[in-house]
Amino acid sequence: MAKYIFVIGGVMSGVGKGTATASIGKILQSKGFRVTAVKIDPYINVDAGTMNPVEHGEVFVTTDGDETDQDIGNYERFLNMDITSVNYMTTGRVYQSVINRERNLEYGGKCVEVVPHVPEEVIRRIKRAAKTVKADFCLIEIGGTVGEYQNVLFLEAARMMRLAAPKDVLFVLVSYLPVPPSIGEMKTKPTQYAVRSLNSAGIQPDFIICRSEEPIDGPRKRKLAVHCSVQEQDIIAAPNVGSIYEVPLIFEKEKIGDHILQKFGLKSKKRDLKDWQKLVRTIKTAHQPVRIAVVGKYFSTGNFILTDAYISVIESLKHAAWFHKRKPELHWLNSEEFENDPKRLIMLDEFDGVLIPGGFGSRGVEGKIKVIQYCREHKIPYFGLCYGMQMAVVEFSRHLCGLKGANTAEINPHTSNPVIHIIPEQAENLAAKKYGGTMRLGSYDCKLVRGTKAQKAYGKNIIKERHRHRYELNNDYRDQLEEKGMIISGVNPQRNLVEIIELKDHPWFVGVQFHPEFQSRPLSPHPLFRDFVGACIRRK
Repeated sequence: MAKYIFVIGGVMSGVGKGTATASIGKILQSKGFRVTAVKIDPYINVDAGTMNPVEHGEVFVTTDGDETDQDIGNYERFLNMDITSVNYMTTGRVYQSVINRERNLEYGGKCVEVVPHVPEEVIRRIKRAAKTVKADFCLIEIGGTVGEYQNVLFLEAARMMRLAAPKDVLFVLVSYLPVPPSIGEMKTKPTQYAVRSLNSAGIQPDFIICRSEEPIDGPRKRKLAVHCSVQEQDIIAAPNVGSIYEVPLIFEKEKIGDHILQKFGLKSKKRDLKDWQKLVRTIKTAHQPVRIAVVGKYFSTGNFILTDAYISVIESLKHAAWFHKRKPELHWLNSEEFENDPKRLIMLDEFDGVLIPGGFGSRGVEGKIKVIQYCREHKIPYFGLCYGMQMAVVEFSRHLCGLKGANTAEINPHTSNPVIHIIPEQAENLAAKKYGGTMRLGSYDCKLVRGTKAQKAYGKNIIKERHRHRYELNNDYRDQLEEKGMIISGVNPQRNLVEIIELKDHPWFVGVQFHPEFQSRPLSPHPLFRDFVGACIRRK
């Protein structure tokens, strides 16, 4: 029988539930247990693919082609395992299943109600996720904040699971403790109210993880213990840290793993966080910087700069920098600035390398093309992901192949030279207005050409990478591109689709149609990111 740990947020969003969930999972994994993690998003959207990346953050794609929340990526990176679609659910997905079952008479003529049938469907999905990988522990992160109407039914599912098996279910509240500058004291009252809200849903937390700018002290631990009915030893400090990868070590120091096992009546099988400790030492001691510019458009929301839209790219660059014992310095450049003022391109000389991530739409595209041209002509290491690869093809076609007006059909459907065009079945999807979950998604094979930068990086000839796109390099232009020096170094063997491009006579210029950032791990960086950062260091 699996044990279930629900992780719930208090006071505000963005408090770090995903990192807390992944960190607890890592600790339990280090003690010899099989662990999996489930993310619940309280949105009517069936998946994350239709959500605005500025509002919701990155869309993380699983090996089996599900468009999920970015926290699934955190689980994969911390637990060093692939998480599949069975581990992700939304309100829309749950309701869709209940309605489909009702239409198929699977409820045997009962009146189907929000309670208990919706929570029962949630429970069924949670148990299925645990059973799929034969997990000893299944951690379930409930999105949003306690007290919100949207996640009431998921809390009800958690309550029902605890009622049915009280020895197999625990609750963790991750809550924020502010330190108002005008007062200078850590305040516990917001967390007390969060616990009351959780109590009103019929749930008493077993642990409170206290997020704050600094560690919670003894007096405030005692206050929370008294007012929230939680043992003092189960109130866990979670101060701000320089890297999220420090969090498992902080939690381990607070003995949360031992306390969880004690409550479940289990004993640790082993203790092994040595590799993780080594990683954190590297993060803290790497002082020589490698400066990389990330050129995109999903950065700003009002007066604030957010980077969650590219979180897997960011983490992949960090993993690679730490592999080389370097300190990653990432700089966010808005492609529209170069579109409006090409003279600003000279600032790219200040960086050791440039990366353009994936994206959609026409905004900032010409700025990206100008950046790519500058990197090509000035021998600056360049890495293009998905859209970043497609724009590299457009730039090369215009300026080296002489194909006037070359473009992607996504931006200009009437271009005379559609060097990037839509995949046929994707054209059918768009014509039928099938948008959600219909892109080319999930892992596909890629055959590499011997002796290329890509093949040398991977060290093998056939790889698998994850995709999320509708448009591809137009094979009608391959001969012209190759004649002018473009190397097609990776192709999908089943459909002859171009997956990787490189340039001759350039220190490191690689574009990939897939998303390698989804497969990077802190202890094993992705080979392309590793070699890209290596090229950046050589330029420096």
